[in-house]
Amino acid sequence: MGHRDELLAGAKRCLYERGYAHTTARDIVAASGTNLASIGYHFGSKEALLFAAMSEAMNDWAVELSRAIATTKVDQDAAMSQRLESAVTRLVDTLAKHRPLWVATYEILPQIERSPELRAQIAAAYEEGRRGLAALLLNVTEEQVGEEEMRTVGSLFFVLISGLITQWLVDPQRAPNADDLMRAMRMTLGNQVTHAIPGAQ
Repeated sequence: MGHRDELLAGAKRCLYERGYAHTTARDIVAASGTNLASIGYHFGSKEALLFAAMSEAMNDWAVELSRAIATTKVDQDAAMSQRLESAVTRLVDTLAKHRPLWVATYEILPQIERSPELRAQIAAAYEEGRRGLAALLLNVTEEQVGEEEMRTVGSLFFVLISGLITQWLVDPQRAPNADDLMRAMRMTLGNQVTHAIPGAQ
């Protein structure tokens, strides 16, 4: 493992143990067994390294969630509402394990007001996330997701995830579960819940 990979691994460990706001460059160096000069050489700054580490950690979580959804017994031709309920259920299962990661994502957001580059990086990550989430719900590959599906299906799932995570971080005992969310959607959309989104069965 080279210094770049060691730095990423150390930064990810720091994100989980210390959070974004309380991680220093020296913390990362200590966790990775590298040196301060390596951060500048490979990433340019501590902030760029931490964002790269967070992106990797988010990708690790997304892979874990995808695998959990894939192992859930939902028919290949199931309605989107069923796939959504399954996905949200699996999401809730991962929240406790990855709580430090979600806290870190909220800590990094205020930094975008002072860093156009970081804003652009996060915006790009959001776009990629919307595409991946749409693929999960539509039961297709990411390459098959069009712009409309990404901005409707992907954005809907993104909104649900963001809101659920926020409520769960603040008050996990009273945060909604998958059944609560699906019942709410049926109450507000009625029978249109499976047809209101392009690609719904």
